[in-house]
Amino acid sequence: MKELDILHNKIGQLLINAGPENAQKIVTRAKLSLEGDVCDYEFDYTDDSGNEDWFIPDKLAGYDLRLLLVELRDFYIKNNLTNGKPAWSECEIVIDLKTSKILLNFKYND
Repeated sequence: MKELDILHNKIGQLLINAGPENAQKIVTRAKLSLEGDVCDYEFDYTDDSGNEDWFIPDKLAGYDLRLLLVELRDFYIKNNLTNGKPAWSECEIVIDLKTSKILLNFKYND
């Protein structure tokens, strides 16, 4: 699943670059339309002192993230990774910069 790892890395790097410099953890929530043409976001982070706050990335980051999420969702569908469910409509992306790990949680409309 090298292609999936590449997508995860691209998403992670985009969010790290878009986030505040003092972020230790970045949490992004995205609601992606079924057509993939619209995406609503929430961008939160925890700084190196443990304080939580939100941030607004530049518009290009939001656009690029939407394209990557569409590509990710298409990959899941194409490779039967939805466990028989329809395409996911929401996801939460958690990036822990201390451990260099990314976690993706998906929400499916039933």
